[in-house]
Amino acid sequence: MNLESRIAKTQKNPEDLYNFLTKVENFKELMPEDTKFELKGEDKFLFGLKGMPEIALGLKEKTPFSKVVLGSTSDKLAFTLTCNIDEIATGSEAQLNFDGDFNAMMAMMIKGPIKKFLEQLANGIEKI
Repeated sequence: MNLESRIAKTQKNPEDLYNFLTKVENFKELMPEDTKFELKGEDKFLFGLKGMPEIALGLKEKTPFSKVVLGSTSDKLAFTLTCNIDEIATGSEAQLNFDGDFNAMMAMMIKGPIKKFLEQLANGIEKI
């Protein structure tokens, strides 16, 4: 299953946005208010969306100023969340990509909440 957010624009330059996203504790600022968030180390955090099990994400890959990849730390829900960053005249723009391998039933159940979550993260990026 592959889902994409809309492109979010921010006045932060690519370096500042990249630095913000590579500090996983900053994801708390991007999450919806009713989301459980718990830091689990320097590069991991746990979050819980309404109606979904809690998920732990860890920093998997960093390409300076252009890409940050977080991945699930559980084999039961294996997926990655990639943020691609591009420079624009007024700052930068970012697009989030969710890529997971789920059975058809699981994909059907989580597609809506994950799509909504991606949009909420995009909204959060525009506010920082």
